[in-house]
Amino acid sequence: MRLVYSEEAVADLTRLRAFIAEKNPTAAARIAADLVARMEKLRLFPQLGTAVPQAPQPGVIREMEFGRYIVRYAAQTESVVVLRIWHHLEDREGGGW
Repeated sequence: MRLVYSEEAVADLTRLRAFIAEKNPTAAARIAADLVARMEKLRLFPQLGTAVPQAPQPGVIREMEFGRYIVRYAAQTESVVVLRIWHHLEDREGGGW
C-alpha cells in the first residue's frame, strides 16, 4: 500500500516544524521525523485510526493520534492519503476531508 501526502498535509508539516523551530530547531527536526515515521505505519495498518463520523465518507476518512499530533487520512483500497496534520490544541473543525 502506498502512502501519499496531500498538499495541505505537506504544508501542515512544514508549518508545525517551523513553529517548533522558532524555539528549538533540534526538537523540530526530531518531531517532524518522528511524525513521518509513525505515519509510515499507516501503510501497514490503515484501519488503526478512528472513523471521523462528520466526514463525507466516514468509513474512509480516519484520524490517528501520534502524541500531541492528530493525523487525518483517507484509507483507500491501494493507498493511504494523509490529508491534514494538526497539533492537538489547534482548531480543526470541519477541515481536511
